[in-house]
Amino acid sequence: MRRYELMLLLSPDLEDDKLQAAVEKVTRAIVNGGGSLTKVSPWGKRRLAYDIGRHREASYFLIQFDIEPAQVREIERGMLITEEILRHLVTVLEDRGTTDELAPAAAARPDDEEDFAPGGTAAFSDSDDDDSDEHDPSDGTSDDTPDDEADAEPGRAAGLEPADEERAAG
Repeated sequence: MRRYELMLLLSPDLEDDKLQAAVEKVTRAIVNGGGSLTKVSPWGKRRLAYDIGRHREASYFLIQFDIEPAQVREIERGMLITEEILRHLVTVLEDRGTTDELAPAAAARPDDEEDFAPGGTAAFSDSDDDDSDEHDPSDGTSDDTPDDEADAEPGRAAGLEPADEERAAG
């Protein structure tokens, strides 16, 4: 059996008895699938980050349970057809182990992480490789200018029609 966490977002229009009935329907499905409930936490009504249908709020419930992985799909299928449930998310809770178990794994990491500077940017070494075809400022030409810009009439911005120039100027 694995430990899972289920976040339920239920319609905020539901009365308390219908809200509890919807949560009981999900918990019953978990128990009927051979699972066991660890924790059911009502989080109350909260504002959504974005509208779901016509709803700006939802009633949140967090449920932790243990069940066989094959049964999770069946439970999710039941939640998808329940009108009261706006959204749901099932995640696997992993046992991270004790710090004694984690220490050897951290020591076994490769040393290639030293190539990165703090802040997630790569630290580059100075090299004399000048095999690139990039623009050399000393020759006075530029490879990054499209041909149609180079052929534009003097005094006219590239890619703009006369009507566009008037709008851009005014």
